[in-house]
Amino acid sequence: MSKNVYDASSITVLEGLEAVRRRPGMYIGSVSTKGLNHLIYEIVDNSVDEHLAGFCSDIWVTLEKDGSATIEDNGRGIPVGLHEKGVSAERLVFTTLHAGGKFDDSAYKTSGGLHGVGSSVVNALSTYLTVQIKNGGMLYEDRYERGIPTVELDKGQLVPVGKARGTGTKVNFLPDDTIFDRTRFKEDEIKSRLHETAYLNPTLTIHFKDLRKEEAESVDYNEPDGIVGFIRDINKNSESVSDIVYFSGESEGISVEGALQYTNEFHENVLGFCNNIYNAEGGTHLTGFKTAFTNIINNYARELNILKDKDVNFTGADVRNGMTAVISLKHPDPRFEGQTKTKLDNQDATKVVSKITTDELTRYFDRNLEGLKNIISCAEKAAKIRKTEEKARTNMLTKQKYSFDSNGKLSNCESRDASLCEIFIVEGDSAGGSAKTARNRMYQAILPIRGKILNVEKASIDKVLANAEIKTMINAFGCGFSEGYGNDFDITKLRYNKIIIMADADVDGAHIATLLLTLFYRFMPELIYEGHVYIAMPPLYKAMPSKGEEEYLYDDKALEEYRKTHKGPFTLQRYKGLGEMDAQQLWETTLDPERRILKQVEIEDARMASDVTAMLMGTEVPPRKAFIYDHANEAELDV
Repeated sequence: MSKNVYDASSITVLEGLEAVRRRPGMYIGSVSTKGLNHLIYEIVDNSVDEHLAGFCSDIWVTLEKDGSATIEDNGRGIPVGLHEKGVSAERLVFTTLHAGGKFDDSAYKTSGGLHGVGSSVVNALSTYLTVQIKNGGMLYEDRYERGIPTVELDKGQLVPVGKARGTGTKVNFLPDDTIFDRTRFKEDEIKSRLHETAYLNPTLTIHFKDLRKEEAESVDYNEPDGIVGFIRDINKNSESVSDIVYFSGESEGISVEGALQYTNEFHENVLGFCNNIYNAEGGTHLTGFKTAFTNIINNYARELNILKDKDVNFTGADVRNGMTAVISLKHPDPRFEGQTKTKLDNQDATKVVSKITTDELTRYFDRNLEGLKNIISCAEKAAKIRKTEEKARTNMLTKQKYSFDSNGKLSNCESRDASLCEIFIVEGDSAGGSAKTARNRMYQAILPIRGKILNVEKASIDKVLANAEIKTMINAFGCGFSEGYGNDFDITKLRYNKIIIMADADVDGAHIATLLLTLFYRFMPELIYEGHVYIAMPPLYKAMPSKGEEEYLYDDKALEEYRKTHKGPFTLQRYKGLGEMDAQQLWETTLDPERRILKQVEIEDARMASDVTAMLMGTEVPPRKAFIYDHANEAELDV
């Protein structure tokens, strides 16, 4: 059979679609905005697979006015012929988990989105889904409601609804509002993901439209320079200290493409992709690259007598400080940790990426000695700073060894089972006092802080380490911290499963929460990535009717609904701060696990999160003003 054959026989069934609606997080990560956007990515990934196979040049992604999303491509079109299971291949793709062309080696050499895995999950989690297929000169249409087909087949086959020119697939779906917390797609994250996909596929054009705005937005993404352009874009606001180095190669059926550049920003930014999927948690391909690159720099440093016999090698963190890199892998059989593909798990990827990195970069550096010396100089500078900071860190931790009750601030819980314990970071003495009285002493710890902590985005590392409030938190959490010149962070030593920011529901409270999140993201990002950081949601109002039970209202929408549904007079208490609540009220609304509302902090797009954090919390004012202006319509005003 020809390797380009893609028909009904290419769709292989592994098992039926089960339990997706009951446990959506297993397939899309969460039912938050992150999971919602993931629905679009699953369908787009299928179209990208068609591009990788050589049959798709354009993809159209549209956010429709009615809240639905449409993804269309000019690929071959999902097969509609009769499958050996006695039903149209298209119907299997959208109703059977693990039914797809990826499982047939003749259909796709590499694949990120797996026809049938993503498609069936999106179908199961949508109020409705419509698919139109142009194939063989005919137009076919199928429709589903919450995963259930509504179009009758003719002896198992789809009946054409008209004629069509060309080929391709068009999917329109509306997310199910009974499953997702919110059903409005976040365009910024989607555009960032589509732009990344264009960088990884230089001959692909992605057309994005957002029809929900008053003036429809339209953007085309085409990046003929590929990942070299990607690196250039990431570093556009930084001063470079090296040229962009590009390398590629293939081994054991795995192709590797990489690009890197050094800037005067001394932090590491290494992004890994497998089959066009961004792997937020890295994986074996990045392990191979980092290990090989560290060895290369150390070997050259010794050959050039920059590292003497008595000197220890540069660490991996030393040689990567200032580095921006993109590593893109194409693997015929990728294995990820979870359906959301955040971490690559193929062991052969480590070997192949290491070999290609070593061979190609050795060849490059042999011919570009001055560029190599610039990179080694970055490593030397990083090593010196690391050693200085290690001394400062050792002195700080020696002087302030952690004790559960020694610092006079932390009111710790009695349990030492980290999986059951949680710590509340509370601003203000009055709120802290109420929280200490109200808490469950067995499992809940209270850590009061005074006012607004240091903005770590603007501060030097020595000032961060010297800040009393930050030192108290580092000691309380027990897992150390990460920073640009080393990594002493160990998530296994974390003393609390939940770290809960409990601030007032006003502008000052939001600012305090933002400063804390900036600290966690820059110095302890694993806390966020592994789901340990939460924001408490105290109520804004307490409604006290003349008859009936009192009720806490958490936002203005809840108050508006209460006014519509409640009959009779009532008194309204407005909470301007946590300090206005007594211990009983604080327990009922914010501390009691049975009744409280918590928001879990998540990061969908690491590169975008880093850029936005730097922009909003950094020193440059014009970009911050522009961002606030562009997103003003999304703000929730407290009036």
